[in-house]
Amino acid sequence: MVQIYRFAAIRPARRYSEKIPSVPYDVVTADEARECIEKNPLSFLRVSRPDAELPDIPPNDDRVYRRAREVFESMLADGLMERDPEPGMYVYRAVQDGEEFVGLVCCVPTEDYETGKIRRHELTRYDKEEDRTRHIDAVGANTGLVFLLYRDRQGIYSHLHSLIEGVRPDGSTTTASGVLHQIYRITDDAALSHLEDLFSAVPETYIADGHHRAKSAVNVAALRRREGRFTEEAGRFMVVLFPHDRVRIHGYSRLVTDLGRYATPREFLEALRESGWTVRPCGSLDTEGYQIPPLESDAGGRHVMHIYLDEAWYEISRPIADPTNLLGSLDVSVLQKDILKGMLGISDPQADTRLHYMGGAKPLRELERLVDDGRYALAVAMQPVPIETVLAIADAGGVMPPKSTWFEPKLLSGLLVHTID
Repeated sequence: MVQIYRFAAIRPARRYSEKIPSVPYDVVTADEARECIEKNPLSFLRVSRPDAELPDIPPNDDRVYRRAREVFESMLADGLMERDPEPGMYVYRAVQDGEEFVGLVCCVPTEDYETGKIRRHELTRYDKEEDRTRHIDAVGANTGLVFLLYRDRQGIYSHLHSLIEGVRPDGSTTTASGVLHQIYRITDDAALSHLEDLFSAVPETYIADGHHRAKSAVNVAALRRREGRFTEEAGRFMVVLFPHDRVRIHGYSRLVTDLGRYATPREFLEALRESGWTVRPCGSLDTEGYQIPPLESDAGGRHVMHIYLDEAWYEISRPIADPTNLLGSLDVSVLQKDILKGMLGISDPQADTRLHYMGGAKPLRELERLVDDGRYALAVAMQPVPIETVLAIADAGGVMPPKSTWFEPKLLSGLLVHTID
């Protein structure tokens, strides 16, 4: 049984709903966030990425988190954001490239995360978990959404769609990339009770995106219990629920700063061949795309990934040793075990500073640029993991390597905020 709760969100005042919402804090660097804020001083990145405006202060300094709360409180005091007068729930609608996504925004108990009713499939990175724990506690709010999936056997998606058909949204913004994001507030008690009943028949949910935000919310609840600052709202966190078969999934690219013990790209490629990988040049590619199709039309039963180094793309592939091992047969698992750790010495994907990640919804030319300008020696573009595989691993209690999946729609921050104080 999935428990969902109503809450009174803090949202941009209608006249500011186009300007305040921002990309999630974790898809931009501090420099990129600073550039966004300079272009749009109302951006919610001022709250979610306070380090962007404090470049001379270490990002984990207490002053950074205090700044986030100060900016958030000033947005409320200045009327840029407002609290809804009564608890409710919210329909989140996104339209991207002509495709519509509809989900329900509500709160869920931290207890469901701790007991495994909210299932996860990825490890969290220690530094990022600590950052969001301190951020949530300092601001006193969940400023970003956790993206949950559910198997829709109750017709919830169709019901949500019917609730907003022909209704004017309560908040709306269109991103620079042309994605429309809309919020519809639901306050009718009968409608809210029906949604609660529908989800009470859903046995479990799955984290698609926001593993760090979810774990950090759990951390804050535990911290506040220990310190005698616990409130009912601190034991809940804000999520958006989408049907598992009505989202997009991409691979998650890797970037490596150096080739370790290999003196040249050619030496590294030869070592790959010697360890059983088939290495084939890709030739000319459409680098505006997000991923590279396998060179062979039928690549079933093989690991397939693409690497970029020395101004060229290569496909590397080899047979899957044990297809029955869901976790061990993942491309990302084999990449980590045999190449990143086995060949390049990157043993801890959560903490090693030689390894960086880039979301799979950025064009391949971005990977090329980062390698060509010398910041990285190697880029790896991954194929998407089938969604049913992700859920099956979570059901089995398995944990995928960090940054194994990139889900869309990518939700904005600042459209809705859940306060815990």
